[in-house]
Amino acid sequence: MARAKFQTLTEQMFYTLLCLKEECCGMDILDQVPAMTGQRVRIGSGTLYTLLEHFLEADMIRETRSLGRKRCYILTSKGREMLAEEYRRICAQAQDYRQVFGEEVP
Repeated sequence: MARAKFQTLTEQMFYTLLCLKEECCGMDILDQVPAMTGQRVRIGSGTLYTLLEHFLEADMIRETRSLGRKRCYILTSKGREMLAEEYRRICAQAQDYRQVFGEEVP
């Protein structure tokens, strides 16, 4: 059975939306994600621009301005809620881990 679109977010989706708390363009996101994750997460430009299109179609982000080929985006209230839902899901997973293993960290 296929997963419902945006039921859960991949790391690339999560960090793209996180970057869009403030208005920024695709190149900003490509720079910010590795910087905020200590180089752990990287997004390819093809993946990023596909995600941005899907997020636009789903009304999770909106385009704020366009300067030639450079487009800027920001989260919508729907995008903020999706990001908050994913954060709650991740926190619940961490809580489940702590219940099973205590505060033990591998």
